[in-house]
Amino acid sequence: MSVPTITLNDGTTIPQLGFGTWQVSNDEAEKAVSSALQAGYRHIDTAAIYGNEEGVGRAIASSGISRDGLFVTTKLWNDAHEPEDARKAIETSLEKLGLDHVDLYLIHWPAPVKYGDAYVKAWNALQEFKSEGLTRSIGVSNFQPEHLDHLEGETPVVDQVEMHPTFNQAELRAELAKRSITPEAWSPLGQSKDLQDATITKIADELGVTPAQAIIRWHLQIGNIVIPKSVTPARIEQNLASANVELTDAQVQAINGVDAGNRLGGHPDTADF
Repeated sequence: MSVPTITLNDGTTIPQLGFGTWQVSNDEAEKAVSSALQAGYRHIDTAAIYGNEEGVGRAIASSGISRDGLFVTTKLWNDAHEPEDARKAIETSLEKLGLDHVDLYLIHWPAPVKYGDAYVKAWNALQEFKSEGLTRSIGVSNFQPEHLDHLEGETPVVDQVEMHPTFNQAELRAELAKRSITPEAWSPLGQSKDLQDATITKIADELGVTPAQAIIRWHLQIGNIVIPKSVTPARIEQNLASANVELTDAQVQAINGVDAGNRLGGHPDTADF
């Protein structure tokens, strides 16, 4: 199975379809990531706050896949934006993952309500980590344009944000395109709520695929990096098989049209965690 790739603005290549691990425990993560790697995923997304980096690391270590054949992302949590805290955080993440570097390190949230503009200092720290080889690429998550405006030096390679058919973030995606930042979708299926949308189920039936496969393929065709999560081996394989699905332009536009502003997670400007 051939998973498409995207070349980021720093020249790094990332598999466009990856495996997410949000709300997956350490033990579940080891099993799920092992299943994902066996199925053919080569892009794994985790975060310090998920509490499962050790499980992810165990799965990677036992996979037999060369380090160069994997793309691993983790994230800096909000309480570690000060440079010395950020350094401890990435060192801890690397130790838990059992790696000497990650491929992508993200600031998880700007968190201005609780931490002001400390994310700017965190961004400066991430640039140092990249120069030291602790991460190949650096980016952000849940950043709005006004947060991006405050970052100096390198341009983030990605902005990982909530995106799914009923919350497709068209305006933000257009702004990111202007800045050469690739959008990456978390909760790409709308926490499964979008699977019941009548337009999506109709298109899935037309193609003989699952609603999840139709949505994941929609993400791929509009240019998003997408990281669906599952702990069920059969569904893990089904999600990966989305790479073989093809939507018509009309079907893509139809899914674009189900946008309803259905934000499910916190807003970056008001999130107080």
